[in-house]
Amino acid sequence: MEILRVENLSKVYGRGETAVRALDDVSFSVEKGEFVAIVGPSGSGKSTLLHILGGVDRPSSGKVFIDGVDIYRQNETKLAIFRRRQVGLIYQFYNLIPVLNVEENITLPLLLDERKVDRRHLSEIISTLGLEDRLGYLPNQLSGGQQQRVSIGRALINKPALVLADEPTGNLDSKNSTEIIELLKLSNKKYNQTLLVITHDQNIAMQASRVISLSDGGIERDIRR
Repeated sequence: MEILRVENLSKVYGRGETAVRALDDVSFSVEKGEFVAIVGPSGSGKSTLLHILGGVDRPSSGKVFIDGVDIYRQNETKLAIFRRRQVGLIYQFYNLIPVLNVEENITLPLLLDERKVDRRHLSEIISTLGLEDRLGYLPNQLSGGQQQRVSIGRALINKPALVLADEPTGNLDSKNSTEIIELLKLSNKKYNQTLLVITHDQNIAMQASRVISLSDGGIERDIRR
């Protein structure tokens, strides 16, 4: 079943002679449960693509459908709610709230929506991530690997249609990088999460079921394994 469809997506920054075309007529679709790695050199459009897929940055032209919803036909308020509920974002530098503890950071998307926390689902996520003894800790009391685990938990708590990760291991050592990728692969299999990961790490790309290579704002290769 198709969970994501991108149609003729373009993004241009600036105007006239100084305009930069970050994305150029990109089209592809992703099936539910796929693990897709998006690779390419710096400046190829990877992060721009992820931000547009995540509802963070609007395209100059083209459409993005997530679970059948044309997300950019919504106003800003509805888009923000949709993004919070249907898209899980994982960043390289974690983006945790420093004054909130582990449990509060994970459940933040639900609290912002004033929705009840599914304690069973929360407990399952915490157990899977190995954070049972860290629930009351603040981010500055955690290691980098633990902070990224919290970021993953926050991305999964809403059972989103799509999980997007931007260089999720870029700030970690090799041991923690391996553990984080194994956790993402586990969530992909355990919860049938659709996972798109931007990465420069070929070892991570090799573990994906599909690799999309970008170059100069367009798709250079799209390989399913």
